[in-house]
Amino acid sequence: MWFKNIIFYRFTETLSYSSEQLEEAFAEHSFTPCKSQELSRYGWVAPHPKMQDSQVFSSTGAFLITAQKEDKLVPSSVVNKQLKDKMAIIEHQEGRKVYRKEQLTLKDEIVLDLLPRAFSKYSQTSALIVPQHGFIAVDSSSYSKAEELLNLLRNSLDTLPIKLPDVNHSPGVMMSQWLSQENLIPAFKCLEECELKDQSGEGAVIKVKGQDLQCDEITMHLDAGKQVSKLALEWDESLSFILHEDLSIKRLKPTDQLATELNEENSEDPLARLDADTSRLTLELQKLLPQLLEAFGGEVKR
Repeated sequence: MWFKNIIFYRFTETLSYSSEQLEEAFAEHSFTPCKSQELSRYGWVAPHPKMQDSQVFSSTGAFLITAQKEDKLVPSSVVNKQLKDKMAIIEHQEGRKVYRKEQLTLKDEIVLDLLPRAFSKYSQTSALIVPQHGFIAVDSSSYSKAEELLNLLRNSLDTLPIKLPDVNHSPGVMMSQWLSQENLIPAFKCLEECELKDQSGEGAVIKVKGQDLQCDEITMHLDAGKQVSKLALEWDESLSFILHEDLSIKRLKPTDQLATELNEENSEDPLARLDADTSRLTLELQKLLPQLLEAFGGEVKR
């Protein structure tokens, strides 16, 4: 188990949870399959198939949780074909035009008729709650999916005082400055990938990969007013990732050095492996995220 993407949120209040409290809160929001006339369902599942009767995995003060979504797949092409056929029948038999309001009603009826025979698509989103260090990290590249999990968590707990991190210095401006100087802040190293965006409103985007970023060509783009929106970084010889200007992290990977350590820690027991991975991920994130915030001038004081 290793998160591939990170969207992280900060607690705005000091809170403490126990795994028992979370298990109890999750019980009423467990995942159950769609009923015959439902388009989707969303709820908590076990973070690992080997976990029985448990929806929270606890490791070194952190809690790994997973939500599952079921979507019924009703192809729009099938719906539109049946709608077209029904409209043709009405227009032929009744000699009148079918207007938009009636079309929508007919479309809903068709979808309801097809739902019991529709295939299901399942997807899962995981998150790591670390109350002692004041953050929740969601393994998602999509804010909408992250918010979906957090809404379920909020409904389960009746409260969830969190916010997206707000820093004092613009990440885009700071990352652009990093490319124009030889040395980054300690522990961070630029890799050979970035995205530059035009700030004049024209929307021009330049993607660079496999090239030294501290070169004349990149400097020329920066001098022309472009700004870094994504930057590949290595941190503390442990993790590599793409940092976005909204502070989301994509393509998170252990470096070869850390991957070797993780492999050495692996156990034949899948839950022991999950515990080792969760513990190490928590340890790395609780060091990385504060340093990331500090790199952009620290969090805004309110």
